[in-house]
Amino acid sequence: MKLTDILPMEQWVDFEKDIHERSGLDANVFDTNGIRITEYKQWVNRFCPAVKADNRGQSFICAVAHMNIAEMARQAGEAVIEECDAGLLKLVVPIFIKDEFVGAVGACGLLLEDGEIDTFMVNKTLGMPEEDIEALSHDIPRTPQSDVEKLAGYIQERIDKILAGINPSA
Repeated sequence: MKLTDILPMEQWVDFEKDIHERSGLDANVFDTNGIRITEYKQWVNRFCPAVKADNRGQSFICAVAHMNIAEMARQAGEAVIEECDAGLLKLVVPIFIKDEFVGAVGACGLLLEDGEIDTFMVNKTLGMPEEDIEALSHDIPRTPQSDVEKLAGYIQERIDKILAGINPSA
């Protein structure tokens, strides 16, 4: 089953916008292959677009983080809160219909209270000067772990309500 069999695309976009408005995080719905299903994008800092603009950043930082954390969430059957290799918060909530993994909701782009950008890793991966990394990341907002945990609960509740409205045996 595809995510668009569960909800129309416009409602997935509305869900992403709702998560962003509640949390300040960039939110996306992903299929089982880790591909965003909507075109909605709301950057929450200046650093992430610079990382994603470089194919190495997209491939070796962003995509790897999503795939690893999404797999952890899929295996655990629940939300996982971690950091990407660059040091930013990454939340993934898996979507299951019965026992079938059909996708995930992800949110990222802020720092946890005690988090920090790994300027060394970003520099080595992208070749971006550390001064540029600092300039792009010095004003990234921080969020408490407890707020992210509440958001994970909210996302799971919304997913549960969405799935309650479908017939998984159809």
